[in-house]
Amino acid sequence: MAVAARKGRATASPLASSPVAIATTSQPGFLGGWLSRIPLPKWALIAVAVAVAVLLLFLICIIRCCCGKKKPKKKERVSLHAVSGSSMACLVQPEMEDLEWGTEQTRRGKLQYSLEYNFRMQQLKVGVKQAAELKAMDSGGTSDPYVIVYLTSDMKKKYETKVYRKTLNPVFNESFTFQVPQAEVPESTLVMQIYDFNRFTKHNIIGEVQLPLASVSLQHVIEQWSDLVAASKVEEEQLGEICFSLRYIPSTSKLTVLILEAKKLKRMDSHGLSDPFVKVHLILNRKKWKRKKTSVKKNTLSPYFNEVFVFEVPFNQIQNVDVVISVWDHDKVTKNEPIGKLFLGCRATGNQLRHWSDMLSNPRRPLAQWHSLQPPDVVDKALGLKSHLKLSLPPR
Repeated sequence: MAVAARKGRATASPLASSPVAIATTSQPGFLGGWLSRIPLPKWALIAVAVAVAVLLLFLICIIRCCCGKKKPKKKERVSLHAVSGSSMACLVQPEMEDLEWGTEQTRRGKLQYSLEYNFRMQQLKVGVKQAAELKAMDSGGTSDPYVIVYLTSDMKKKYETKVYRKTLNPVFNESFTFQVPQAEVPESTLVMQIYDFNRFTKHNIIGEVQLPLASVSLQHVIEQWSDLVAASKVEEEQLGEICFSLRYIPSTSKLTVLILEAKKLKRMDSHGLSDPFVKVHLILNRKKWKRKKTSVKKNTLSPYFNEVFVFEVPFNQIQNVDVVISVWDHDKVTKNEPIGKLFLGCRATGNQLRHWSDMLSNPRRPLAQWHSLQPPDVVDKALGLKSHLKLSLPPR
């Protein structure tokens, strides 16, 4: 029985281990059976496997190429982080003033001008030729440009060109003469500013050209183009603005001046206000002719007048008449002080000449417009009033 038992154990052990053997050999048998069910030869299956592998490699290459385009940005970002904080700020984000300056430089346009200095007469002749590619200041995509020309050595003497309507490429062809001693030439700077004309609002500056005369040779005539830049921050004292309308009726010889209002007037009193009133003078052939004035408005820098004055001016004299508008500060104790002046007529320039020309071109129609006040002595000098009779001396 012992022998039988050993035989039983001997025979049982193979039976017990047989399931494990079957389990380990069943996988290859199953894969082989599954492959044997595909109705393709082995070489075809190998070809399919190779094609799938090539397709996977191709897809991997495409993905890596797409990702590789973004990697240089990451490298640049890392290299910038490696720089110190102050240097990185300058490299990554420029100053806003630099950005504004750069955009303004490319958008303002350019100006052509000429210079000629007469050493014998000690006169500088400035020719304003034309402008091109000016910045559009109006909503319609155009501008109404004109040019103001002056020297920094005498800022009270300024010239203005005519206004050209709705153009970004005006042709001026105007010249102006400055009396400049030769010793003062190197210390002077020529300034040419282009403005956009507006009838009812403040005129906007498009750009300017500043040319130090010490940097150019005046031994010969100069003609060149210069790019317009943003206007300098330094401005002369502002005296204020005044709005009035003009109307002339040739059939009745009536010139009507309606003083409407003023704003931003210069402070003349110790408490920071003024007591303004307006004088209207008519000058005929450079001699004072007629005069009227408004009422006084107390303690204000923005007075509202709405006062009308009618003058009789024959049609044959209208070309010889200048209308002088002056704003004064009233003072009960001391003498009244002028705040600012301007004059209109055929001898005027710029904004004032435009207003006068529009009045003559549109008879019977009142035309209102804002004007900037100018220093009184500048206006008086431009008018050249004959206040005194000059006696002719007998010949020697």
